[in-house]
Amino acid sequence: MVLGGCAAPARVMPADDARWSGRLALQVESEPPQSYAGGFELQGSPDQGELLLSSPLGQTLAVVRWNAEGAELRQGERSTRSASLDELTRTLTGTAMPVVAMFDWLRGRDARADGWEADLSRHQEGRVQARRVHPLPAAQLRLIVQP
Repeated sequence: MVLGGCAAPARVMPADDARWSGRLALQVESEPPQSYAGGFELQGSPDQGELLLSSPLGQTLAVVRWNAEGAELRQGERSTRSASLDELTRTLTGTAMPVVAMFDWLRGRDARADGWEADLSRHQEGRVQARRVHPLPAAQLRLIVQP
């Protein structure tokens, strides 16, 4: 799974900014392997927010919303609720995505996420990578933030 290689200008994300959009690539080393590449919009906070995933052509594929009462996954007309954001992203992608940690990673701050290790060395270029090594299945996440 590869994101198209277009150069992003160097920039610093304001610390209080709570909205990011760009491209996301996720590869899950399951049997069979699963992958997703397309657009994303992340907004809100770890306590209450929304993650929108879209196709490379911009069509909305899924919307995940969460708050203190639980989380909801919407795919077209279908809606699934859960008390756990991790469970909903696992249903959607094959692995629990580190959505809560993504807020810190996108701000350039290292944050712990169950089994995930972030590489923030290219954050100033708008790029974040993370790898999940445990629990299995292993996974790799790449984010490219658009200005």
